[in-house]
Amino acid sequence: MMGGRLGENIGVGEEIIEKACQLSMKAHSKPNYYYIHDKNRVTFFAFPGSWSVNDWCCRKPFGEIKVDVSMFPSIKSIGNEEIGLVNQAFFTRFQHLLARSSLSAEVEKAISDRKQIVFTGHSSGGPTAILATIWLFEKYTRHNYYNTPPFCLTFGSPLIGNHIFSHALRRENWARYFIHFVTKHDIVPRITLTPFTQIEQELQLVLEFLDPKSTHNLHGSSILSSFLFSVMRNALSVSSYAASYLKGNTNLLLETVASIVELSPYRPFGIFAFCTGRGKIVVLDNPDAVLQLMFFCLQLSPEEENSEFVHGMFKEHLSYESELHESLNYMQDVTYLVNLVDVPLSAHSTSTYAAALNDLGLSTTARLCLRAAGELEKQKLENQKRIDSNKETIKEAITKIQEYKMSCEIRKIGYYDTFKIQKDQSDFNANIKRLELAGIWDEIVEMIKRYELPDGFEGRKEWIELGTLFRRLLEPLDIANYYRHLKNEDTGPYMVKARPKRYKFTQKWREHAEKMSVGFSSETTFWAEVEELRLKPYAQVKDKVSRLEERALTWINEGWLGKDVFLGESTFSKWWKTLPFEHRLGSCVARFITT
Repeated sequence: MMGGRLGENIGVGEEIIEKACQLSMKAHSKPNYYYIHDKNRVTFFAFPGSWSVNDWCCRKPFGEIKVDVSMFPSIKSIGNEEIGLVNQAFFTRFQHLLARSSLSAEVEKAISDRKQIVFTGHSSGGPTAILATIWLFEKYTRHNYYNTPPFCLTFGSPLIGNHIFSHALRRENWARYFIHFVTKHDIVPRITLTPFTQIEQELQLVLEFLDPKSTHNLHGSSILSSFLFSVMRNALSVSSYAASYLKGNTNLLLETVASIVELSPYRPFGIFAFCTGRGKIVVLDNPDAVLQLMFFCLQLSPEEENSEFVHGMFKEHLSYESELHESLNYMQDVTYLVNLVDVPLSAHSTSTYAAALNDLGLSTTARLCLRAAGELEKQKLENQKRIDSNKETIKEAITKIQEYKMSCEIRKIGYYDTFKIQKDQSDFNANIKRLELAGIWDEIVEMIKRYELPDGFEGRKEWIELGTLFRRLLEPLDIANYYRHLKNEDTGPYMVKARPKRYKFTQKWREHAEKMSVGFSSETTFWAEVEELRLKPYAQVKDKVSRLEERALTWINEGWLGKDVFLGESTFSKWWKTLPFEHRLGSCVARFITT
């Protein structure tokens, strides 16, 4: 845990936070898609919310769809190819904004003027601000067109995406630019944790009640209480299931319950600043811990379970300006939950931070859940540390394989074919190193599949480069071993049935990091394609042969594929010489092959 002024620790000044909050509320009264405000070197884009139920949920029960990866290519798990889920209604609203307004042109103007861009929104304006920020990151920052990262400041925003959003934004190092302010009892940030089917009759009335321009009054009505307890019940289900995972519970009953009970896919991401209502702010960026706080902060004491208090809880959604004004200008009592494993369990703790946690009303159970979230994060870091300790072992084994490759080239046989023939002791030794490296990389892949490493692991430059070197040296040996033992006759083609995930994952890492199209870095599967093509009549595969030659030439020119593939005794050269004369005459690789 640490202290200090809010702006100093989250990278954006208090005056910008306050201004964003004011503008996000002001935007509700604007008829346009968004409201622009320039102040000094900062351009604010404030997005209004919608008080129509159709702009909150399109489909039952939760209204989620897969992200459009053509617009948001980073919102995925790279190796697992798990695409993020987003609320369809919020996403559609953003798409319409982008297509029908001048937002894109205004953003480009701010970029050309070298402005700091801040996207902001209150209530359902928050999702628009979030999606606009990701859009800017994807279109400009990721392609190095603009190196000043945008900020996204939301106030009382509902959750809009599943766990992949947090995973991807952390991997890209963008998560720290999303800062969400949530008051202790604001119901709106928790709404999307509830199936639409359970609240559809009340939701439109509640939204009309929350509209700052509305005179709609539900004071004394049972609608608010009914709506609140529906949200609380579902927040309990989601947080309890998540807490069981945090605590390592592998009870199959949990999976059975999860398959029966409708659990929301939506999860927090970015930095969350919880306003306690007493001038204090609690800040944290662990998404698992944030989810727990979203439930536990909503709990009511027996004396609070009355219509007056519930009415006040809903009105809290409109109190962000006054709450932040007090907190940022007078109190500056900010608690940063950094080391969650040290969260005090007792409400009577003498810890400097005890008061803020008590103001959030956290029970011992809640504090244990925060600790569990911290322990999981700590375990992921320890897993990464253990994986990192294998780097030298990997490099040493790769060096041995490189030496083996050089000896093969000296013998003029070729790396792939030498290993496929398996005549010498050096071939046997290379196979031992191949198996050793396969074991290390398979362990890494399994951890990634289970999300047991920090979210940033797949984006680490040193591992992307090491994975590429490993793939280029070792995959040809795996292919040679596969076809040497004729496994294709029983199992099928290597690329269809047998390619290990250790090569699929490391290829995807590189393609994503270097913004390549899918499959562009498939040079390591060259030999698998050769083996399959040479088994078929030329007439059936002539187009594929030409495409392979073209790609091989590109890979060789880039230095991704060695020229040993053209040695006279290589499988490729022997097969290529059997192709029709007309094909060989016009082939782009003809000059490399001695006939």
